[in-house]
Amino acid sequence: MGGDHGPSVVVPAALDALSEYPHLSVILVGDALQISEQLKIHKHSFDETRLRILHASEQVLMDESPASALRFKKDSSMRVAINLVKTQEAAACVSAGNTGALMAIARFVLKTLPGIDRPAIVYSIPVKADQDKMGCMRMLDLGANVDCEGEHLFQFAVMGSVLAGAVDNIPRPRVGLLNIGSEAIKGSEAVKQAAQILSETPMINYIGFVEGTDMYQGIADVVVCDGFVGNVALKSSEGVAKMLVDFIRREFTRNFYTKFVGFIATPILRAIRSRFDPSRYNGASLLGLNGIVIKSHGNAKRYSFKQAIIEAMVEAEQKIPEKIRSEVELYLGERKSV
Repeated sequence: MGGDHGPSVVVPAALDALSEYPHLSVILVGDALQISEQLKIHKHSFDETRLRILHASEQVLMDESPASALRFKKDSSMRVAINLVKTQEAAACVSAGNTGALMAIARFVLKTLPGIDRPAIVYSIPVKADQDKMGCMRMLDLGANVDCEGEHLFQFAVMGSVLAGAVDNIPRPRVGLLNIGSEAIKGSEAVKQAAQILSETPMINYIGFVEGTDMYQGIADVVVCDGFVGNVALKSSEGVAKMLVDFIRREFTRNFYTKFVGFIATPILRAIRSRFDPSRYNGASLLGLNGIVIKSHGNAKRYSFKQAIIEAMVEAEQKIPEKIRSEVELYLGERKSV
């Protein structure tokens, strides 16, 4: 029910995912009447044995405070969906709703994994790989934790490494700490502390500090930072990308000659746009919980929301929470033995 478009996007996106993955089943949680109306539009597009509706009488508004949603809306679609994960009736929850409320409810209902103090938001970001294709980098935290200690950043590194290894099929993910410089003397005390811990943990492939200018060069598979820095870095990058697209569009429509050049360059422009299409990377994971919760972008369209569903499916198949739990136990045991 959340996001800018609600059931008009979520329902067809779910049907697309069902069509693409025969082993997938979906529970649509929310206002049953609105969901049914959307399903009528696509009445020939789904298998009723793999899709069902679970009615929820309340909805968390996009501007509602997390505390209010947690305390007063116990039958919200968000709360009911997360409860399904807790009871293991569902393998994962996907929502485009209020991020703060989703994190608060998920943390309250599912709790954090042993050894994890705080869950973190992680997102897949396109980066440079080679001349023929784009790579991706997992970045966390992106807004769940504004103030972090070194131990928290270390836990984020462990979780990000597990996710990149399992979902992105990287045998030994390269982990870097986002910092204002590459020198050991630079950075906050939390970053320095995290660097010290990571350098003493050989099971993590720690490559050192990563500067903002190096984030998109593909030198790291996982970039770790606190939620304040991560959120600002991500949104600043999105802003620059939008500005460049606007500049290019203006230049190619300035006069007849530039329009002609733009027409000739259309295949190249489409290829570039495809590589950087944010809809391909939709679906931020709330890592560190006793269950899988995926946050879709609020303005996600049909294809984009389907990608968030696929991210949830893959994480469920890879049993990400269980792997994080196992890895954290190993790392904690290793540190105690040093």
